[in-house]
Amino acid sequence: MSRARLATDGKGGLTRHVPIQTSAHTALLVVDVQNYTSVPGDGEFSHVDPENIPDDLAYHFDRLETTTLPAIKRLQDACRASGVEVIYTVVEALTRDMRDLGLDYKISGIGVPKGSPWAELPDSVARMDDEIVIPKTSSNVFMSTNIDYVLRALEVEQLIICGLLTDQCVESSVRDACDLGYLVTVPEDACATMTQERHDQSLGMYGGYCRIVQADQIVGELQALARQAAE
Repeated sequence: MSRARLATDGKGGLTRHVPIQTSAHTALLVVDVQNYTSVPGDGEFSHVDPENIPDDLAYHFDRLETTTLPAIKRLQDACRASGVEVIYTVVEALTRDMRDLGLDYKISGIGVPKGSPWAELPDSVARMDDEIVIPKTSSNVFMSTNIDYVLRALEVEQLIICGLLTDQCVESSVRDACDLGYLVTVPEDACATMTQERHDQSLGMYGGYCRIVQADQIVGELQALARQAAE
């Protein structure tokens, strides 16, 4: 099925607001959910006492623990059960001295050496052994990696994009994926940034590029696909 046919609204028009149509041509892309970005007292947040999280970070880590990571886990489980490819991007250089980092990451002081435990996912959303991990050295995974080639090799047409941060790397991924011809769905509760205001504002800005739903809606669509496949 072509992307244009996939986006047909049934009334002779085109729409991005279509449910997941087929597991064979869908992938879940989890953006930058890793020890470096997600764990107080480690990585980017090594300076943070896990027992005394400062007020300016309290929202972020509370949302991660109570909302975002559980939603990602539900999506992982549903994708695996229905045969949807699960792919991860992680901030990780190709070198131990990180000489290949993009200039913006160098200026921002963002970087994970090749092979560092900081590139691993938190235990609550650990990847399965054969799931694809794509290291990146810039905010935009479509700019600094071969992910578009990989997705096309996998014959992916619909992308479920979630992760960190809603208004930075997730937003970059959504915008470029749409421009490259993928139909994108964003489960908003499986995304997080530093404040609710930033989260909501970002979703409002790129809502015109994608379908924005709750993770459980996608889980229901995937479960329906799995039931159909079993019949």
